[in-house]
Formats: sequence, C-alpha cells, structure tokens
Amino acid sequence: MKEEVGAVGHDPVPATVNLSPAMEGSPKTVHGRFRHKLKMHKILGFVPSPRSPKPIVESNPPQTEVALDFIENLKENRLVEACQQLLLREDQLFGQETMTVEGLGQVCNEDDKDMLQKDYETLLLHLWMAVHTTFSSTPSGEHLEILRSAVETIMLLEEKDQQWEGRPEGSREAPVWRPHQCRLTHDTLLEKMVESQMRNAAVEEDNISVSNVDNLSTSMKREVCRMGKRLKETILRVARDIRDCYPPDFDVCNLYVRLYHQKFSARLTELARSGLDVDDCNYLLCWVNNYYPNDILKHKDLEGHINIESLGTLLSEKDFTTLEEQYLLQKESTVRTWFSKALSKKEEGWLSGKSPELIDGYCFCPLAIDIIQAVDGAMREARTILGSEAKAQRILRQLDSFLISYKRSLEEFVKGRRENTQAVVKANLLNIEQFRDFIVRREESIPEEIKTCCMSTLADLRDCGYGYFTGPIHEELRVQYRRLWTQAWFTGGQMVLDEVLGKLDRHMQQFTDLKPICMEELLGRLHMEMMVEYVKRMMKKKMKLKDKEQQEAAAKLLAEDSSKLSTYFTEAGSKINWLSEVLPKMAEVVRLQDPGSIQLEIVTLARDFPDLSWRHISALLSLKDNLSTADVQGIKESLVENRPTVTTFNTIPPFFSKVPTGKTWCMGRPACICYGGRRYLSKD
Repeated sequence: MKEEVGAVGHDPVPATVNLSPAMEGSPKTVHGRFRHKLKMHKILGFVPSPRSPKPIVESNPPQTEVALDFIENLKENRLVEACQQLLLREDQLFGQETMTVEGLGQVCNEDDKDMLQKDYETLLLHLWMAVHTTFSSTPSGEHLEILRSAVETIMLLEEKDQQWEGRPEGSREAPVWRPHQCRLTHDTLLEKMVESQMRNAAVEEDNISVSNVDNLSTSMKREVCRMGKRLKETILRVARDIRDCYPPDFDVCNLYVRLYHQKFSARLTELARSGLDVDDCNYLLCWVNNYYPNDILKHKDLEGHINIESLGTLLSEKDFTTLEEQYLLQKESTVRTWFSKALSKKEEGWLSGKSPELIDGYCFCPLAIDIIQAVDGAMREARTILGSEAKAQRILRQLDSFLISYKRSLEEFVKGRRENTQAVVKANLLNIEQFRDFIVRREESIPEEIKTCCMSTLADLRDCGYGYFTGPIHEELRVQYRRLWTQAWFTGGQMVLDEVLGKLDRHMQQFTDLKPICMEELLGRLHMEMMVEYVKRMMKKKMKLKDKEQQEAAAKLLAEDSSKLSTYFTEAGSKINWLSEVLPKMAEVVRLQDPGSIQLEIVTLARDFPDLSWRHISALLSLKDNLSTADVQGIKESLVENRPTVTTFNTIPPFFSKVPTGKTWCMGRPACICYGGRRYLSKD
C-alpha cells in the first residue's frame, strides 16, 4: 500500500519524509509538480513511533519565521527571495541529478523545465513592472525597497548568465531561457520609459503656473518648456532617491541623463529645422545655452553624479550656427534701428533750437546713457542666449557704426552756429566722455579691432567738441602769441604771457555749466595747445642769443613763463603735470655754455621726450649763436650714439611731435636731405 506525501508549500512536509535542503521550499513542490513522483511504499518492519502527548502551549509562544513559497514571495514583492528559489531549482535541474526518496537517480523531465521557464517569465514580469513604475508616483520607502529588490534580482540573474557563459567545454547545454540579459533589457526598458515620458510631456495640456503661461506665447515654447521640466524633475528624482537603489556600476544617474539628453536633443533638432520665427528661435537658444546646461545639468543635487562633458551638445554645430546667425542678425537690426531713432530724436531737438536740460547746474544730454544701457542689455541677452561672450561682442559693431553717425551729425550741427550750439556741445562733451569711459573700462573684453575703431571715432568727436571752444580762444590770443620770443618779450617791455593768461581766464568763465570731467579735459587741451604754441614760437628762430648773458637772461624768462603756465593750469584743474617739465629742461639747454654739458642735457631731454627730433634740437640750438659747427656735430653724434638706450622705459605722452619746425639749422654744414623718412647729410 502506498501513501501519498503532501507537497512542500502551504502544507507542512510530513515528518516521515526527509527532503534534501535543495528540495525544501522548492517552488516545484509548491505547485505540486513533484506530488506524483514523491511516493513511498510501506517498508517491512517499519513501526511508526507512538504519538507523544500534545505539549502545553504557552500563552506567548516565540514567533517563528514562516517560509514563503515562490508565489507568496512574488505577492509580497520579495523578488530576491523568489529569484533565489528559481536559481536553486535551476541548479537542481541542470547542475546535478535529483534524488527521489527511494534513492533512485533520475533527471527531472521536460515538464519541470517548462514550469521553471514559466516561473522565470512570471518573475521577469514582476521585475519589469517594478522598474516600469519607478516614476509612476512620488517614491515612498516601500516603493524604493521594491525597486531595490528588483535591481538586486537583475544582478543575480546577470551573475547566473555569466556562470553559464563561462562553463567549460563539453558541459551540458544551457537552458533555453539563458541568457536572460536582464541588464540589457533593463536599459532598453528605461529608454522606452524615457521616450514615453518625453512624448507625453510634449503633447500634454499646459500644467504650468499662470504666471509662466503668460510668457510662453507659442505652442513651441510650451512644448519645449514641458519637456525640459519633465527632464529636470526626473533626473533630480533619480539623483535624490532612485540612485540609492542601484549599485555604482549601473551608473544610473548618467544612464538616465544620457537617455533624456538624447530624446530632448532629437526633438529640439526637429524644431530647429522647422523654420522657427525670431521669438521661438531665441527661446530655443535659451534652452540650449542657458536653461539646460546651467539650471539643469549644473544643479547642485546632480554635482558629482553626472558627467556633463560626455553628453555633448543638444544641437549639432550646423543647426546651432543657423539659429545663432538668425538671432544675431535680428538683434543687430533691432539695436541699429533703436540707435538710429535715439539719435534722430536728439537731432530734432538740437535743430529746433531747444537747449539741453540742466542737472545740478551742468548741461546734460541722456543720449550716451541710453545707448550704453541698450548695448549692455543687448550684450547681456546675447551672452545668455548664445552662451558666449565672444559671440555677443558682435553687437558692439553697432556701437562703432552709431559713433560714426553721431560724429557726422555733431560736426554738421556745429557748423550751423545756432543760439543753442554752445549748450548742445557742452552736453555732448559729457556724452563723448561717457562713451569713452565705457570703452576704456571694457578694454580687455572688447575685440581690438572694434576698440580701435571706436576710440578713433571718439578722438575725432573730442576734437570736434573741444575744438569748438578752444579754436576761438587761440584765435583771439594769436596777437599775443606772436610777441613771444621776440625782442619785446626779451626786454620785458611787454608782459606777453600775463596778457595771454588774463584773456584766457576771462574765456574760462563761460564754462561754469560744463561738467567737471569735461572741464578737466578742456583745461588739459588748452594747457597742451598753449605749451605747443609757446615752444613753436621759441623755435621760429627769430631771436639769436649771442653771448652768455643773453642766454642766461632768456633761460630765466623761460623758467618764469613755465612757472606761470604751470601754476595757472594746475590751479584751474589740469591734470597734465608732466608738461611743467618741458620748458625748464629747454631753459637749461639755453643757459648752459659748455658743449659737453649741453650734450648731456640734450641726451636727457631726448630720454624724457622720445618724440624729440633732431629738427627740434637743431632749432633749439640755433638760439645759441656762440655754438660752433663742430660743437653741434658733436652733440648730434652723441645723441645718435646714446638715443637707442634712453627711450626704452619712457611713458610720457608725445609732445614735440605736435610742434612744427622749419628747416634744420646746420650751422654752415651741408643741408639735410630726407629719403624714406630718414635724414642724410648732403655731400655737395
């Protein structure tokens, strides 16, 4: 008589059957697959032991862990435990012979393999469901634990795949379900999930706050914004929560970012090639160059978890260049139009006879402030949209073009000599200084070509504006200038320089409404121009100082004039302090009598003023009528010999190059001839 033994599972195993550890808790026995095989005949001489009396049950018996079968583990989402049960069954079916209780060696039949394959399929279904629901709701501790169990299961199955792949030659054939390739399937599933999420985000109804909807005026903007928001939310959730469910070798943050990057890039490429209008083009560039790299990829929660460099750009270079050029052309046109309108509006006011407003008692025109703010705003926007300072600088070309138009307009206006001309020019002098300050402060960030062009135009504007005031002043002083370094000046019969400074002081009273920064520049120009005029008159060679007494007297007058000029302009506000050194050094040359001392003083003068030419030196020496031809030649040779070493570290601005001179005085020596800018002595 045979007695049927209950299957391992929900019912406990009868004590009369001793199962191997491999069989205990086996899912095969759970499903009753081994019920028809595990049968035991009555054994002769076997007497069952009498049942012992029931023990007394304590009121609080110790808790014992109940072993769950495969199906129960799945229901409890204990995926690792369920997987381990299947792996154990696989080992029993394919790793060794199974043992019946009768001790007969027998290989499990095909039904066992089929059932194991179906159980694997059931496990994988639960596995992919756990992964697929990663972002279905706000992650909870239970949800993350299920995902963590699924990932660990994937690793177990991958490990088993590798064991089968690395089996020795001649080993038995692997099961039909091997390899599972769960890692590959996992990555493929993530890719499909990402694709679905981005597709749904692109077409779903607007769920952005009302304040943002007002700024997203087109369907393209809303689509891009939704996709970007979905991307950001997802990868941040991965970094904050999901990442801990995966081992490091999965590199799950980079995996998700790469998948989202690819899908986002593909869609943005389609949009970029669809022929966007200006507004949509700008918005798309903002996402490519600003929002995506800065607000998303460089988010603090992603730091150290993703490799930004490996992602590449959202758009190809060709597509990006096309959008970039479209943006720059539009922005340049907008800036150019705005500049033109701003200048035209000011011109209308000037030509109508309207005087500029007074602010704090100074003539003021807001043109420079308006233009600079427009340039700053356009460049700031371009930097944000294009993600490049160098490309944004292209807009500065419009400033150069504007300054040329501004110069032409101001020059034409000044020619008109209207009643409001003085006030308008004063106000525009402040504009010119503000434009110049803007260029100087940004000198390092402005391309050299643009900077050079702008500064050249501003120099012309300065000459136009300040020249409007300095020209008439010099014209009125011309009579006094002609008396300098004449016999009347030398004898002291006329206080020529005092008259010059007296008239100049009366002229300066008209500039009380000129901004201090402009007043300083005006004084500096007058200081320079008056010094140039003085030295020019000195080198006219109308005087010949025949002896030591005359030369010392002239040197003294020269030093006194230098002191008067320096004191007047310094007290008035001129900052060109180095000009006070010019006349004293020239006076020393006039005073000295020893040719060797004169020679040293000339070399010193040439060191301090590198633009001092031999023509200037010759004119200066011509004042000293007692110098011989040999003395002059010795001075010249000394200068030629020492000059290359004395100009190396000089930083004083040009002065003598502004002073015109006549023919070189050669003290009876052959005349100087010039070829190619170099001077040669004629041998005739």
